[in-house]
Amino acid sequence: MKILYYDCFCGISGDMNLAALLDLGVSKEYLIEELLKLNLDSEYEIKIKKDVKLGITGTRVDVIMNSQSINKVEDLHEHNDDHHVHNHIHQSSEHHAHEHCNHVNIITNTHDHHHRNLKDIEDIINLSDLKDNVKKLSLHMFMKVAEAEAKVHGKTLYEVHFHEVGAIDSIIDIVGAAICLDYLQVDKIIASPVQLGGGFVKCAHGIIPIPAPATVEILKDIPINIGRVPFETTTPTGAAILAANVEEFTEKIGFSIKKVAYGIGHRDLEIPNVLRVYLGEKESFQK
Repeated sequence: MKILYYDCFCGISGDMNLAALLDLGVSKEYLIEELLKLNLDSEYEIKIKKDVKLGITGTRVDVIMNSQSINKVEDLHEHNDDHHVHNHIHQSSEHHAHEHCNHVNIITNTHDHHHRNLKDIEDIINLSDLKDNVKKLSLHMFMKVAEAEAKVHGKTLYEVHFHEVGAIDSIIDIVGAAICLDYLQVDKIIASPVQLGGGFVKCAHGIIPIPAPATVEILKDIPINIGRVPFETTTPTGAAILAANVEEFTEKIGFSIKKVAYGIGHRDLEIPNVLRVYLGEKESFQK
């Protein structure tokens, strides 16, 4: 039995997940080629490189948005619940301090063409030439995020709008995750309890706690840890990747580790800002 294990001692975000799975052996060329099937390549560029965090070598993923020439830094799209703070967030050197304020917008103006809603994203995925399994996995993860954001904001699923740049970022992270998981063809996905971080942060709504409400909503019934560092370590996209794909959450490693890989995050913390993943094998006994 082939097993993928997520060791989330410093949480998980969409870009860290992509980086970790690439570091584990997913073909960079394959991922980029498959993402082209979304027909959104005019809106972004993806950069993949080796990096080091507190002495740990791994892979780092950055996405440069062609529309605004901004670097994606640890899931900037993750919590955009107020479009009024969007522009200054991207211009700020303290991106991470505002992450949870930068994921979705609740838009009442239906003529605002700068935003995509869940239906738009579903159409992008469904109309692509991606494999059926990749489409299914992608839509399942997106639904986890949308359901949580809708509940937190008291809106319906299709009233939750994703900012244009954020939507591209979200699509790359989520569809990229689906492409990588489909590529690996593992029999079971397991994860450790998930570190969410802690502290408080100021955004347009005032001072709100970390973990963000949507992250907690997505991770209901999943074992979590909080407060290891006073920052956000798990984003809604990262939480959705786990909630949609992990079959079991445990700290026990009941399999032989064949490969270890690291997805490098973008923040400097007291602990390594990395996502560690194992590829393992476990004998299947049949009676």
